[in-house]
Amino acid sequence: MIMSELKKIYAVGILFFYFIKWFIFIGLPILYLALDYKQNIIMDLLWVYCFALITKDFIVRVVLKKKYCDIDKK
Repeated sequence: MIMSELKKIYAVGILFFYFIKWFIFIGLPILYLALDYKQNIIMDLLWVYCFALITKDFIVRVVLKKKYCDIDKK
């Protein structure tokens, strides 16, 4: 029961940050610098997490040249 709920939360987190990471990464500095948005530690931590995800994606795709879905390999 608890493990299935944790798996659902994990899956939602993956989907959320897969689609939202670029908006947070680019948008938060714009909010802080251009629109005088008040500093928020939670948003700062989310920004750092999104930066880590973007860095991981860059390393996997460009440096290691791996794809998430290798259809050609059998």
